[in-house]
Amino acid sequence: MTSSTRTGRSPRSTRCSTTSSKRKRATSRFSSAGYSPLPSPVGHGLAGLTVHLLTARDRTELTSLRHVSVSVGAALAPDLDFLLRLVDGRNHHQGASHSIGCALLAAAGVALFARLAGWPRALGLGLAAGAGWGSHLLLDYLAVDTHPPIGIPLLWPFAGRYFKSPLTLFLDIGRTLDWHTVRHDALAVTWETVIMLPILLATWWWRRRRREG
Repeated sequence: MTSSTRTGRSPRSTRCSTTSSKRKRATSRFSSAGYSPLPSPVGHGLAGLTVHLLTARDRTELTSLRHVSVSVGAALAPDLDFLLRLVDGRNHHQGASHSIGCALLAAAGVALFARLAGWPRALGLGLAAGAGWGSHLLLDYLAVDTHPPIGIPLLWPFAGRYFKSPLTLFLDIGRTLDWHTVRHDALAVTWETVIMLPILLATWWWRRRRREG
């Protein structure tokens, strides 16, 4: 008497059950262990450039490497929490850096540094940093998220609740180099570009028309 007979299952149903179980485990690994619930640096960088176009006061600031670096750098900075994994081996992503509170701290810190360094329009640089940081939060809020904790702690340090938009516009990004992940990431980056590049170009066109008017 075979084991399949003893359990009351046919060999075919046993094979189907085993295949289904393997597929579920693979799907779980694919959607959580190797993926981050966030747009890529491409999407965040395009958002940062858009912020720069909106916050630069004149042509001098528009072409200033310092101003571009502040806006784009702030738009990318929240994801530096990945580096904390090197300290204790734990995942710290989607922590305090993904909050309005941290965006305000970044704005104040950049403004203070610019003032002490004697840079012109220190407050404007601070506002650009805060807006760039905020753009990161917006994109992550609108991204696919399958890895707990779901969402981002927008109201830290005043509340520990995580917020997630019911509407998702951006895909998650993989962290492995297998073919499926690379293909998925290429699709995700392409989709981010399809959404964010027209917004950037429209902002540039609006600014140009405003200057000419």
